[in-house]
Amino acid sequence: MDPELTRRRVLAGGAAVASTAALLGPLSLTASAASSPAAGTKPTLPTIVLVHGGFADASCWNAVIEQLQQAGYPTIAPANPLRSLPTDSAYIASVLRSISGPVVLVGHSYGGATNVKALVYIAAFVPDQGEQLSVLINKYPGSIIEAATRPVPYDGPDGTTGTDLYLVPDKFRAAFAADLPIATTRLMQATQRPFSATCFTDTTTAVAWRTIPSWGLVADTDKAIPPALQRYFYNRARARHVVEARGASHVAMISHPRATARLIEQAARATG
Repeated sequence: MDPELTRRRVLAGGAAVASTAALLGPLSLTASAASSPAAGTKPTLPTIVLVHGGFADASCWNAVIEQLQQAGYPTIAPANPLRSLPTDSAYIASVLRSISGPVVLVGHSYGGATNVKALVYIAAFVPDQGEQLSVLINKYPGSIIEAATRPVPYDGPDGTTGTDLYLVPDKFRAAFAADLPIATTRLMQATQRPFSATCFTDTTTAVAWRTIPSWGLVADTDKAIPPALQRYFYNRARARHVVEARGASHVAMISHPRATARLIEQAARATG
């Protein structure tokens, strides 16, 4: 199939934004509940699981992880496959099943398109059942990801052909990480992990945010997922607390690690 035609179908109207994470499929996941600690014993701190999205990898959480570990929290940042919502959901679910005790799941961008029991959204999508990221991205103006994206066909193990999405060098920084140094974004662009275009058209099959408390961080100069869309998502999810990272690009966890870590700790304390 013509790569440009594929791009238009999947990213029509600037839908390519959902990546990063960052973009960062609905995961039908359950964060295990902690048992009540015995009198006089110290409560078990939850494990913080941080999920990245498209155009990024787990290292985007490094500065946040450092702060969480200093505070005593066990942390893990798995490698999100970025192949499709069902594939990514199943993989992250398997990671959560390997963890004993309470879990707080943190999602960025496309990595935030998850359905879990405890979740912190960092500049993320929060889709409802039946919704597609390619439709949601058009709800508010402001994304410039589409023009920065290059589709690249790939062959699957079953003989089928798919399309990966990459951010091109001369547009990467403006669309994805405008508040980071140029030298840093050059490295990020060269090492970016693409995600499959099908992630934008996969339909969300289940959600947990309607009954499970959530927290959200708005990156207020985000050119990937418009800040207005992030606010809409968090308001709809009735997030317990929403913070605004002033001047933050889509990768707020890199440029504003302290604000990100503080919000995660707040969620961890509340769920504990």
